[in-house]
Formats: sequence, C-alpha cells, structure tokens
Amino acid sequence: MILGSIGAQAYQELSKPEAWAYWKDLYVSPSMASSEVASLDPDNSGRGRPALAITGQIGPATASWFREKLDEAKLSPGDTVLLSSPGGNVGQAIIMGEIIRSRGLTTAVGTVDSAGRIKPSYCASACVMTFAGGKVRIGVEGSKLGVHRFVSPKPGADPTASAQRTLGYVLSYMTRMGVASSVVEAMSATEKIRWLGTGEASAMNLVTDPARKS
Repeated sequence: MILGSIGAQAYQELSKPEAWAYWKDLYVSPSMASSEVASLDPDNSGRGRPALAITGQIGPATASWFREKLDEAKLSPGDTVLLSSPGGNVGQAIIMGEIIRSRGLTTAVGTVDSAGRIKPSYCASACVMTFAGGKVRIGVEGSKLGVHRFVSPKPGADPTASAQRTLGYVLSYMTRMGVASSVVEAMSATEKIRWLGTGEASAMNLVTDPARKS
C-alpha cells in the first residue's frame, strides 16, 4: 500500500507538463549535446587548452545536465566552454552562466570539426546569458551573438509585468557578470533577433577578448 501510494504520487507529479519536461530533458532525451575537446585555441593565441563544446536548445533541466558534463570533463579555470545554441530557457541559461563563472571558465561561440578546429556558429537569445558567464568571453571570428526581447512563456500571465520581471532579472545578472546595461537595452529594443557585431559586443563588454585572426 505504501509503495502504491508513493507510486501514485510520483505519477501525479510526473503527469504535470513542466515536471515531465524536466525529467525528459534530464534523463530521457537531453535537449543539448556535448563533446570534450582535448585542445582548443579559440583566440588563436597558439596555446590550446581543454574545452567542452555544447550544442542545442537550452531545456528545462539543462543546468543540471551541464554541471554533470563539466564534472566529467574536469575542466580547470581558464579552460573553455564552446557554445552553439538558438537559446531556450532563460532561468536555466543564467544558472549555467553562474556555474561557468564560479569555475573560472572561458566562453566562446562555435562548433568543433573532426580535426578539432573551431567553426563559426551562433549563440542567440537565452544562450547569450550563458555566454556572459565566462570570466573571459572570446569573440570568435565569424560567430554571432543574437539578442531580443524576452516574453513570458506562461499562458495567461500579464505580459507587461512578466517582461518587467524578466528584464530586471536579466539586468541584475548581466551587471554581476560585468556586462554593460546597453546589452539589455538592445534586447528590449527588438522582438526579432538582433545580431551584434564584434565591435558592438566588445563595446558592451559582452565580448572581452576579440580573437586574433588566424
């Protein structure tokens, strides 16, 4: 009877859409994929270091998945997290950024080919929150950072109040990461993706280390 009661309660919890989405993302079908890279040189400095490359949508459980992948990769401060993502869950993206900062890791945008070379890619929407977590944020030549206005994903929510709360949350986070408030102004100014050039991203201190040309 006790086991039956526990089972029924677990079923009720998992039957909630948000609970099932979390467990599916964490255990069944993660929305992101990762690969460990033995030596990566995102700023063309001639000094390769270990990296973790992650790609895909940031889902409802991605932060927990990401922490596990970082533990497995055993990255040290100064090693790189290479991002390629259209965005996704803002809250999870910010937690990922906090994890990156707490470990002293560098961030860059791109993918890795079979020879270990960086290929340009993009990091948009919520992914920019994760990118901002880097202690050093490298601007890879040809890669793009995209920002836009965030809206509430919850049906029935007051869109204005929700947008204001999200904006305050994002501004507080970006300020702690050392990014200028102008990046949040850029987000607020458009509903569609606005792609930031390297110069503009550097002026906002979103990119702290524009990569040398190879």
